Amino acid sequence: MEPKERACGIYKVTVAGSIVNFLLVAFKFLAGIFGHSAAMVADAVHSLSDLITDAIVVVFVYISNRPEDKDYDYGHGKYETLAAALVGVILLLVGLGVLWDGAGRILLVARGGVLESPGLIALWAALFSIASKELVFRYTIYKGRRLGSQAVVANAWHHRSDALSSVGTAAGIGGAILLGKSWTVLDPVAAVIVSLFIIKMAFQSLVPCIGELLEKSLPEETEKEIEGIVLSVDGVSEPHHLRTRRIGNHYAIEIHVRMDGRIPLFQAHQTATDIERKLKGLYGEDTHVGIHVEPMK
Repeated sequence: MEPKERACGIYKVTVAGSIVNFLLVAFKFLAGIFGHSAAMVADAVHSLSDLITDAIVVVFVYISNRPEDKDYDYGHGKYETLAAALVGVILLLVGLGVLWDGAGRILLVARGGVLESPGLIALWAALFSIASKELVFRYTIYKGRRLGSQAVVANAWHHRSDALSSVGTAAGIGGAILLGKSWTVLDPVAAVIVSLFIIKMAFQSLVPCIGELLEKSLPEETEKEIEGIVLSVDGVSEPHHLRTRRIGNHYAIEIHVRMDGRIPLFQAHQTATDIERKLKGLYGEDTHVGIHVEPMK
């Protein structure tokens, strides 16, 4: 897929999610205020964080698609990884915020305080949010995997966390409405449970991004596949000093190989070019390949 086509696909899926998020933020805030539901207001804040992450994805993906230049010899792909990491950090902060607010309200009830019973409008808002955000999640995760974008996939999980947040909100609001004022504590209890899921998703998004930013090698099975491709070229033996990493949605591969020291330089160069062509054919034309040739001992 061409870089421009890929970037266009990322923009389209992100803008579609942004439109849904904008409508949900307005609806949830109004439902939370007029429905007297603290959980729904917290859910609205979560949706607002989705809008922020959508903006981060659009801006950073635009930067990451710039070609290499004198300041960035390997291109700008890491900006997309940084965007995914920022989405994870925001997700973590939102989860901690929901946890803090919910725990504070539970403590208030434990000390004899009374929480106001939520209204039906808050329940309907939660149910609508569950349905819409689940649809957006499925669409975004499909597009993110198809486009090979970590940032879009991370954003998809942010949509899913919003849906789960609304599930907990709906359970808490529904329980408080059906069981009466003595059970209004279910609202913050549900929020606390959901916050743990949000925090878990944040770590699931952050861990691979941190690994990539710290130059973590590609998975072992991928490195073995690379060595197999190298050995499939005639005249090549003993691949060693293999170094791999990700640069955004591209791979960087550096490897040493041995060839017969008596062959002409032109032939050695052609063989190295064949290796490079095979690797790029499998992993994409933007794959960075560096091959160091050594004479056989």
